[in-house]
Parts: sequence; C-alpha cells; structure tokens
Amino acid sequence: MTDDNDTRALRPAWGKTERETGGIHPLAHHSMDAAAVFLRMTQLPVIRNRLETAAGRPLTAADCARLAALVFLHDIGKLHPGFQAKGWPPGLWNEPKAGHMQKGWEFLQLACSRTEHPFHKTMRRIAGWGEEAVAYLLAAILAHHGRPVEQAGDPTLREWDTPPLQHYDWRAETRVMDSALRRWFDEAFEPNAQPLPDRPAFHHLVCGLVALADWIGSDTQFFEFAAPFDPDYDAAAHRRAKRALQRIGFDIGALAGIPAPDFKQWTDFTPNPAQAAVGSAGTDSQLLILEAETGSGKTEAALWRFTQLLAAGEVSSLYFAVPTRAAARQLHGRVNEALRRTFGGQAPEAVLAVPGMVRAGEFAGRRLPDWRVLWEDREGPIPARWAAEHATRFLAAPAAVGTVDQAMLAGLQAKHAHLRGSALSRALLVIDEVHASDSYMTAILQRLLRGHLAAGGYAMLMSATLGSRARVLWTGEAQPDIEAADAAPYPAVWVKGENAPRAAAGAGRPKTVHLETAPTMAPAEAARRAVAAAQRGARVLVIRNTVGMAAATWRAAREAGGESLLLQAAGGPALHHGRFAVEDRELLDRAAEAALAPRQRKPGGRIVIGTQTLEQSLDIDADLLLADLCPMDVLLQRIGRLHRHNLQRPAGFETARAAVLLPEDGLDRLAAPKFENGLGAWEENNEFNGIYRDLAGLELTRRLLAERPVWRIPQMNRALVESATHPDRIAALIVEKGEQWEDYDRQFGGSEAAARMLAQLNVLDREEPFDDELRFPSSDEKIMTRLGEEGAVLKLDPPPQGPFGQRITRIALPARWSRGIAENPEVAVEPDGDGLILSVGKCTFSYTREGLNPLRP
Repeated sequence: MTDDNDTRALRPAWGKTERETGGIHPLAHHSMDAAAVFLRMTQLPVIRNRLETAAGRPLTAADCARLAALVFLHDIGKLHPGFQAKGWPPGLWNEPKAGHMQKGWEFLQLACSRTEHPFHKTMRRIAGWGEEAVAYLLAAILAHHGRPVEQAGDPTLREWDTPPLQHYDWRAETRVMDSALRRWFDEAFEPNAQPLPDRPAFHHLVCGLVALADWIGSDTQFFEFAAPFDPDYDAAAHRRAKRALQRIGFDIGALAGIPAPDFKQWTDFTPNPAQAAVGSAGTDSQLLILEAETGSGKTEAALWRFTQLLAAGEVSSLYFAVPTRAAARQLHGRVNEALRRTFGGQAPEAVLAVPGMVRAGEFAGRRLPDWRVLWEDREGPIPARWAAEHATRFLAAPAAVGTVDQAMLAGLQAKHAHLRGSALSRALLVIDEVHASDSYMTAILQRLLRGHLAAGGYAMLMSATLGSRARVLWTGEAQPDIEAADAAPYPAVWVKGENAPRAAAGAGRPKTVHLETAPTMAPAEAARRAVAAAQRGARVLVIRNTVGMAAATWRAAREAGGESLLLQAAGGPALHHGRFAVEDRELLDRAAEAALAPRQRKPGGRIVIGTQTLEQSLDIDADLLLADLCPMDVLLQRIGRLHRHNLQRPAGFETARAAVLLPEDGLDRLAAPKFENGLGAWEENNEFNGIYRDLAGLELTRRLLAERPVWRIPQMNRALVESATHPDRIAALIVEKGEQWEDYDRQFGGSEAAARMLAQLNVLDREEPFDDELRFPSSDEKIMTRLGEEGAVLKLDPPPQGPFGQRITRIALPARWSRGIAENPEVAVEPDGDGLILSVGKCTFSYTREGLNPLRP
C-alpha cells in the first residue's frame, strides 16, 4: 500500500478504494472480479441459452473467453489520473476530476488510433475478433452504469499526460492491465476462432449481464480487497465469482434438478380444467394466456407452470407482476409459501419487489447508510437477500413478486433497463390482470415481451376478463368477428402459435348473480342501501370510482346510523383507498380482509367502502355488492368479490346480488366531453384526461345490465365482455349515437393513439444497434411506466403517529396537488386531534381516518 505521506512514491491504479482506511483493490483485480462473474454467468445453462438464442448460434469456449476479456476492460477509464485522484490525498491533483465512463471511450479510441499507445497492439488483436461486433460490444460494456456512454470528442494522448505526475504513471499501469488481460484470458487470443456475434439483441443482453456482474463484483462481502497486484489473482476471482452467484441465488444449483410436483400432492386439490390445460402445455410453448374467472386458481396454475419449466431447465427464476403494490403485498406471502411447499429447506425466499419496501420471505429489512440493510431476524449481511436490498436488483432474485412497473422498466429507455432485462430473461414472467394495462402500458409490455420471447424467455399472461380486442394484441392473431369471438370457449388457455384455444370449461365454481341498477350515483343513496343491508346482517362491499365519492359515501353512512357497521380499524371506522400512508394502507388491507373474511365469520353486518383498491388482490367475500358503473371487464372483476365461496349467508342474501349505480342523466351529456365520478373525460392543456374514458364501452355495459338482469358466471363471461368491448359493437353504437359521440370517439381514439406513439418513443428497442445513436434521456428526465403525472412523495422524518395509532413514514400526493412542490420536500407535521396537519411550502393537508385531503385557505 502506498504511504499517503510520500508524494514521490508511484501509486498503483485502484479499482475500488476505501477512503476511511486508505485500502485499495487494484484495478486489475476488480476488473477480473467482474469478468469472472460474467464468465461464470455464461456457464449457467439458462443464461447460456439466452445468450446463444440472442446470438443466433452456439457460443464456443473462445467466444466466452473473449467476451470476458472485453468485460475486463469495463472500467479501463479508471486509469486516467483525473479519476485516480479521487482516491488520493488533497494536493496531489489540482485539475478537474474525471469520470471513468467517458475516459474509457477515450482510452479505447486512442488505443485503436495511436501506435504509441501502450495498449495499441493488444487493441488491434482484439479488433480481429470481429471489428464491428467488438465496437458494439465495447459500447454495451461501457454502459454498465445504466446508460449508454456518449461517444463524442476527439481525445489526445497529451490530455492524459498533462500535467506530468511523479506519483502516478498511467502508461505503466496500462501495461499491468495489458499483461493481466493476456495472462488471464489466454484462450481469447487463440487464432482462427470465428468472429464474435454481431446481432444487436446479443449486445443488449451482454450489456445487462455486465452491469449485474460489475455490481456483484464490487460487493466486498464476496470480493474482499486484495493488494498489492497479484499476477495469479484470477484463480481467486473465479472461486469468489462462483460462490457469490450461488449465495445470492442467481445460480440456483440443485433447485433445477428437483422434479416438478404433482399438482394434487402440492395443493391437496385436483387441478381444475384450466390448471390442467396449463400443466399440459409443455415446455415448447413460450407464451401462454390463461383466461379464467376470479378465484379459479390462476395463481396456482402459474406457480405450477414455473416448477415445470424450472425442472426442465428452461427458466431459473420467477417474476410475478401484478397491477398494484397492494396486490403484490398480498400475493407475496402465497408465492413464498408455495416455494416452501415445493422446495422444502432449499426454498429461496420470495422478494417483495416494491420500491421503498425491503422484504424477503417473511422478514423485513431496514436501510442503513452506505447501502447496508439491517434484517430483523439476524445481524450482518445475508447474501441470499442481496436482490431484495435495492430496487434495481429485484429481478435478479430467484423469485420475486412485484408491480408490473418493475418489469416495464426493463423495456424502457430508463437507467438500468439493460440490467433488469438481462436478469428477467432467465425468468418465467407472469403478468396478472393483463387486461388492466392501458394503451401506453400495453405498447411497452408488448415490446418487452417480444424481446423476452425472442431471447428464449418464457411468459404467462393471466386475466379474468380479456376480450378479443385486447387478446389479439398479445397473440398476433387477426381480430375475429363478433360471432367467432363469442364462440371462443371460456375459461381457456391460449398458446402462441396455435390456431385455437385449449378449452378449460368448468374451471371455477359457477354462480348466478342478480343485478339491478340504481338511477343515481349520489352518496346518500349508496349509503342508505349499504346500511339497510348491513342492518340485516349482510357483509356489504361498496366500490366507488373516485376517492371523493368513496369518502362522501362513507360520511353519509355514518350520518345514516352506520358508524358501528363500517369497516373498523384501530378502534374506529375507516374506509379504503389509495391516499393513505404506506403503513396505514397495510393496516387497512388487513382490516378489510377481516371484515369480509371468506371463512370463520362472526355474525353481524359490516360495510366496507372504498375505490378500485378493493377490486383485486384482497381475499374478501361480500354478501352484497354496490358499485358504480364501470367498463365490463372492471365490473366483472368487482363481481368476482361477491359470493366467492360456499358460505352460509344471512337471510335475504343467499343469492349473489349486485346493484350498479348509474349517472342520473345518463351518459349522453358526458360526450361533451364531461367528467362525472370516474366516467367520461375532461380536456386540459390539449390532453384528454379521465379514468374510464371509453363512453361507448360504458354505454354497452349499461345496456347489458338492463337487458340481462341475471348473469351466470363464468358461463356468460365471454359473451358479456365481447358484447361490451368488441370493435364491431363499439362502431355500431357510435354510428347509432350520432355526431356528438363520433366527435368524442375521435378525441378518445386520438388520445389512445398518442399514448401508443409516446410508448414507442420511450421503449428500448433491443433490435437496434448498440452504437452512438442509442440515447437515453438525461439524468433529470424520467420516463414513466404509466401515463399521467406522478405526485410528490412526502417523507415524514421522524415518523409521526398517524390517525390509526401507528408510526407513518411517507404519503404520496396526487399529481394535481403536487404542483409547485419540489422533489423530497421538507414537511412540517402538527398533531390535530387523532389526525395530522402536514404543511409543505404554501400547501397544507389534513391526514385523518378519511385519508389525505387538502385544506383550503
């Protein structure tokens, strides 16, 4: 180690340094660490398959050695004295500090063009591995910090040599790197090997694997500092790389050899037809789409599919993507339990892939400074939970459950997209409730899925209500006419490449639902109906389209004498929507499940009022449903929370019943456009905004409610969805309604087209070359996974006690309340009775049992 007090002594090039102790890890050693991890990844069967599929040919040992040799150069820009100075004592460098990414490009450009460069001869030999492919691969490798590196400027050797230094010689350190490269990767320099693959998809895949390899290779729990430079360090790096990948669960080892379980032994149930159809699909089918009603065991079918693919060596991880954070939290425990049943003591812990939360298996972690995490069940680092400790690493877990956004980030021009995508490539990607994706999200997911399948990956899409208009976007088939669409079986399993679905009739418990409509959406009427039913002993679920209407209905129910009948949480009435702190939302989820528990119910009525947060993921079963008018697929989702199980019901509620609340004046006036309680749209800043904007689909749903007051589920699901969503039915209704509806439909269609166009501009196209034309947005720009502005997040430190008696740490504001509020704002907190007053600049909010609300001046 160099004495910091001796400014004359030559300093070695460091790859990692610890400022507190002055310890260093030589650049050649760190470079070998990352290269060894990458090389070990190429030896894992699933990763090797994905690389070879993307490359379009098998990879030889020479190919892998050459790729690892290029990875060895990923931090070559750190040789620049302006970067090395970051680890020197003050006074040894008075020029501007340098970043190593751009300097890496300079180094390689100069090595290619200048014969006097100390790396020139080796660089010319490397160019012989396929000059164009090497250029693309080096661009991909230098992008290992999450963004492509701009290949601009006209560098000179003089800039590297100025000012002259007595204590550091970058040329001598280059010769150390050169010698290590040729010694440690001698197989890469053997003559007569074929050129490296030149397919863009291959280069993009390599980029992500290098980013992951560098992250693992930089972790001192696996790669301790070792100085001074050791010419035989490569053997230690290979041992450490193998051990690191095993300990974090990226190398699943023996799990792949465990046979897939028999479904009945695994679940204690005989698989229903839909589950059996999934189980018989075989490993040649890369994409399955499962359509089956809510509560029919789609999750178990997906997990069974995972165990089959894992046993066959086709995948080595699972990512279960759901629409919301609440859904992810609910599903996480089920997946974790399924892993334990399948793999016993060898089971990996499922990671909860929700940013802001640190959870693996049953245990939570707390973030500490310096990227450390303190886990609640033991002290010290836990390598198996490595992927859970940072959102960027979620998809590197052997099993993870999270929002669909985490998968979408692999398909956008967003920082670390390549790392996410390459980690995801080895997974069975399950997207639940795929019908819930809007046009923007669907366009992104389509591109992501196309690349995932093209690289040899596997995916499974699931929905209770996927009409043909939505389905053809995923299968690539032509839009069937209404007769053919109606004739398709339900439930069904669609296998990409097959001409017809695999019928799965009888997949779930049939139920008959009696529907009525109420000619008003007024809160008082919804409250009156709910209180009357609850007083007769019914468990009532009330789902309103907006938070404002849910809160108004909740207040009306209290005024109507329903205080004690409402959802109870922490000793008082509560409602359920998205404007609660993270901690309180979890408490409310548990309270809603207890109030509408499918089993072990106590006698007595109960009313649970909320928004779309109650539509999915929660394990609830209502005797009566009151819901606002909404699109047919959403309405069926809501009805899925009604009479889910064979239970003894209160008198008068033995049959499933639902009341749908309609606008008093119908839908025609909403074609203005006009917005009312989630229906229709409003125009603002040349944008067409709203929640449920497809008026034609809403009107067709309204008519079906009037024409067919008794629905038999799931037998009628196909006909109901097609009748309300098929393009032929939509077009006929627009013509019938006339000019105003035609104008509205043009605006709606234009808005949808603009969303799809924006998605195409934002997606990461892995078929495009990895060259200087590839650009990501600048660091201060943020590409969204969902359209619409994102609200500010209020971080409360120290955490105050909230209205439900527990400490709360953060609350997200709606976008329209966030204008003028800076990122990470300071928040002043004052108690106000049982609630809080939150002040952010000139904005003030109340936080009570009703949730978050602005306080008007």
